[in-house]
Amino acid sequence: MSTDPRAYKYSGDVLQDRVILITGSSDGIGRALALEAARLGAQVILHGRNAKKLEKVYDEILAIDGAARPSIAVLDLASANADGYTTLANSVADDIGRLDGLVHNAAIVGDRFSIEQYDAVAWQKVMHVNVTASFALTQVLLPLLRASDDASVVFTSSGVGRTGRAYWGAYAASKFAIEGLSQVLADEHRHASLRSNCVNPGATRTGMRLEAFPAEDRSLLKTPEQVLAPYIYLLGPDSRGVTGQSFDSQ
Repeated sequence: MSTDPRAYKYSGDVLQDRVILITGSSDGIGRALALEAARLGAQVILHGRNAKKLEKVYDEILAIDGAARPSIAVLDLASANADGYTTLANSVADDIGRLDGLVHNAAIVGDRFSIEQYDAVAWQKVMHVNVTASFALTQVLLPLLRASDDASVVFTSSGVGRTGRAYWGAYAASKFAIEGLSQVLADEHRHASLRSNCVNPGATRTGMRLEAFPAEDRSLLKTPEQVLAPYIYLLGPDSRGVTGQSFDSQ
């Protein structure tokens, strides 16, 4: 691949007429990506657990000149059951009929304890939200992704999902699992139009980063808007055929 996704330059209509669902799109990277995707011509499906926050992003998209009207999918990944996922998928199927992009951005950090100290229930919650929910949502949306001529699934990974670090516990383990899930999905669709990749956004000025590093100088961090290029690359036509890989934003 000759393109460096970190330096990817794209046209203002690179995502024109694409339907893209972004989890965790009420703030941080998810919100920034939703707004940028809408500016680039995509019809965005905003996912989150807080309807009021999603409605604010919805209004921001409506204020973008020429942007397609987005839709909202409220689903709490920590507590959703099978019916919740099916209802979301059926709603997209009924309203639009296909899905060209799925971005798994929603995640929780969990505790920053040693393995010896880590509470098993807390561990299970992180693994559920960060991994099992991504699997479940991907599974129910696969028929809609296959209905697209050029579908892309993008998982948000982390540096601690490639090299384990002390005290990152369930979060690190979950991101290792996300890398594996993406590779399995990619290999299963090696000869199909569906591709699957990971993006590690790196140290970014988000609420999750603040939770993990409360004493950090946030002025030194990239903003969510500054780490979007690999996501746009993977969601657009220029990455056709690129699958099973993991990219950095910084």
